Amino acid sequence: MTTWLYALPVLFAVVAATVLVLRRRGRAALGVFLALDGVLLVAALVVLVVAVGGHPASAATVVEAQQAAATSNWAALLGAAVAVAGSSIGAAIAVAYTGAAALAAMSERPELFGRAMVIVGLAEGIAIYGLIVAIILIGKA
Repeated sequence: MTTWLYALPVLFAVVAATVLVLRRRGRAALGVFLALDGVLLVAALVVLVVAVGGHPASAATVVEAQQAAATSNWAALLGAAVAVAGSSIGAAIAVAYTGAAALAAMSERPELFGRAMVIVGLAEGIAIYGLIVAIILIGKA
């Protein structure tokens, strides 16, 4: 996790530098970045071929692989974090739009309060679904 804390500012700096170079240099920089993307794509394909072509028993015994799988529950925890974060952000965006529309509708017709709150509550349900998925993932970990 600390790797991400160190890598995230570097990633933002690289993106900002890329945007700056693309704005100043234009087409020439775009060609360089497309060539770099092509090299990265070929490298990723080589890694994929090596990973798929390797025999799982050649790296470790089956028992060691099962023990490693049992102790490495980071993927389930990462999935739970992504589920909660994504659903919370989605719910926040949904509540922002539906809440603003509900307030605008209630300012003209106050009797729409009940209907408007139901719509806003449905938007909050998105976050609850993400929380349920996270609980299921953590239970499997």
